[in-house]
This record gives sequence, C-alpha cells and structure tokens, in this order.
Amino acid sequence: MAYENIVVEKKEGIATITISRPKVLNALNVATMDELRDAVLDIRQDDSIGVMIITGGGEKAFVAGADIREFLEFSPEAARRFAQSGQHVFRLIETMGKPSIAAVNGFALGGGCELAMSCTMRVASDSAKFGQPELNLGVIPGYGGTQRLTRIVGRAAALELILSGRFISAQEAAGMGLVNKVTQPENLMHTCQEMAKVFLSKGALAIRYAMEAVDQGLQGTIDEGCEVEANFFGLCFATEDMKEGVKAFLEKREAKFQGK
Repeated sequence: MAYENIVVEKKEGIATITISRPKVLNALNVATMDELRDAVLDIRQDDSIGVMIITGGGEKAFVAGADIREFLEFSPEAARRFAQSGQHVFRLIETMGKPSIAAVNGFALGGGCELAMSCTMRVASDSAKFGQPELNLGVIPGYGGTQRLTRIVGRAAALELILSGRFISAQEAAGMGLVNKVTQPENLMHTCQEMAKVFLSKGALAIRYAMEAVDQGLQGTIDEGCEVEANFFGLCFATEDMKEGVKAFLEKREAKFQGK
C-alpha cells in the first residue's frame, strides 16, 4: 500500500515503519495516525513478519509530537475523540502480539514519546531527547502518556517529567528505565535489527503469550497476574514449538521454531 506520511519496508521477518514528515519533525497529524493504524494492522496479520521497528525520517526527530496546528480546530468533544483515536492506535502496537522496537533517532516529545512508550523496546541514539511538554500548551498528554510513563518509570518520576515539561537526554531516560539501550547514531538501526533478530530466533507463540501475560498481569494484583501466567504457561504445552524447544535443548542443538 502506498502511503503519504510513512514508509513501510518488510525484509527478513522485520517490518520497519518510518514516520516521514521531516519538514515538521515528523509530527503526528490525523492522516499520519490513520496510515500508522493501517500499517500496524497489516503487520499484525502478516505471518511472515515477527518484529516491527518504528523510527523517524531525517536526522532531527523520531516524532516531535502531535501536529499542534490541528488543536485550534478542536472542541472539547473533538479533542476527546482525537485522544481516544490515538490511544487506540498505540494500543494496537502494544498488543499486536509481536515485539516492536522504537528506534529513537532524535526528538521524541509529546505524542512521539507516547509512541515510543507503546513499543515493546526503546533504543535511542545518544543525541535523542525525550519529554512530555504538553502542559506548556495548557493541555495534558492524550495518547496514553500519563498511564504508560507512570507504569514504566514510576509515579514520582512520571509526575516530575509531566508537570515540569522538561526534556531529558537518552542517558537520563535509560537511567530511569524509559530506554532499553543507548547507541551511537550511526549504529542505531543496526542495534535495533540485531535485537529484532534475537526475538525472531524465539518461538513466535511463546513470545506472544509472554507479552500477553505481562500486559494482562499489569491490570490486576500479583495473584491475578500469576494465574494469567499459569494459563499461558499451560497453553505453551499445546504447541509444536514447545516440543521442538525442549527436544532441541536435550539434544544440545538450536531449536527450529515454526510458530505452531
């Protein structure tokens, strides 16, 4: 499918989405979010793809936020629907059953930080900057920032970042657990691709079950989470991948998973 605001490449089990609006630092307007939703749905249903990478076009920005020019047209109800629509897209990424990696190559601010947080992993260039500066506009994060940031870095750190609106470096983001790895700009995509290859070497069903167990477990108590984990653990034993994995371990060889 041809897109105007994003570029999608599929190769060797990895789908890469590049947000390509460099003149506006890859800001997320309604049209871009619609294209992102369509691309994610396609990748989720494509059995040839096991991992998704999201990055930004150009050298300055991953995604510098929402397209603020659209805000002037919103009524309170339209703004609520706008937030819900973006939340839906990011939740699709979070629950697609395949690992996603945000390759953060520059500014990840507002909606850009929220997009990165919806991904399973975040790898950042050492020149990247993160922030939730929405309060500077008299609004709050609307694409899940108040929820995901709190779950990732904790209540106190999340509130400090949101209420101050300050930008933080990739190194500080890594120190608080917001970023998984920091790398040199020229190594960013290679690092993400190598991480993707590790994920691709595992059983696709076990990966999906592990991600679902974590996601569902976060919604309840630890006892409820452990029950969720036990259920998914049991499901693994109905798969051919489990039999192959155990057999390969006992035979001291690499497993050849088929996603079955």
